[in-house]
Amino acid sequence: MQQQNCNSKPQPVLPKRIILMRHGESQANIDIAAYSTTPHNKIPLTDVGLAQAHLAGAHLHRVISDIDTNSPNWRVYFYVSPYQRTRSTLCQIGRSFSRTRVIGVREECRLREQDFGNFRSQDRVKAIKESREKFGRFFFRNPEGESAADVYDRVSSFLESLWRDIDMNRLRHDPCHDLNLIIISHGLTARVFLMKWFKWTVEQFEHLHNLGNCEFQVMQLGKGGEYSLAIHHSEEELVEWGLSPEMIADQKWRAHANRGDWNERCPWYLDTFFNRLADSEDSGESEDIWHETDEKIQQSN
Repeated sequence: MQQQNCNSKPQPVLPKRIILMRHGESQANIDIAAYSTTPHNKIPLTDVGLAQAHLAGAHLHRVISDIDTNSPNWRVYFYVSPYQRTRSTLCQIGRSFSRTRVIGVREECRLREQDFGNFRSQDRVKAIKESREKFGRFFFRNPEGESAADVYDRVSSFLESLWRDIDMNRLRHDPCHDLNLIIISHGLTARVFLMKWFKWTVEQFEHLHNLGNCEFQVMQLGKGGEYSLAIHHSEEELVEWGLSPEMIADQKWRAHANRGDWNERCPWYLDTFFNRLADSEDSGESEDIWHETDEKIQQSN
């Protein structure tokens, strides 16, 4: 946590953790026929999903309370998708927290699940999934619905609002307390959130996997001011979620990096976009490329 003088006027501080959680098991997770009879936003949790959410609340409490480090001054603020299954998940999670620990909650429509269209038959769902695999998961737009790229746009808008909430202290957070933001949302929405936050490419997104029901990912603030998944989670977990070796190395670097150093200290990211970059202007390689290109132009003319 950033150090503050607790006797001075409270100033906005960065949350210690930003936690992304997927909702508990829903009726559609066990029977896709639910999509043909129930509006997507009204699909409920199963009994198993309710139990998962209850247990997840206890697990979250243990993580946030830092029992091993004896950190008693912490608070939580919740953001939740408006869907019934996420609201029900939040309600069960709340059973593990006292009123003194929860400083706020907000329903946020931009965190809703990807829109798959209206009522859909089982055959239609299967056909759409097959088309999506051929087209690519990020840009494929569901008929009458959204693509993952559309979800990316609204999640990007939410992140801008989130930063304003933090910078302007709209969360009414006492800087003497560790702040934990808990976002209860959906599988694809969480993947897109991480993609936007960590500047992952579309190609990298295509290899990511959904969280399990009521599984959560902890983005924890490092001492240098960068958030990282590698502080709380093991490398095995990151691999399971679909992160490449380069992405995992970046998460480990972020755990100790100074805020703002990312562009200068992340050469692998440049290599994602360029086949080769000269190490220096003195290499003469750019001059050779210019001559080669000029010769090809002359020959084509």
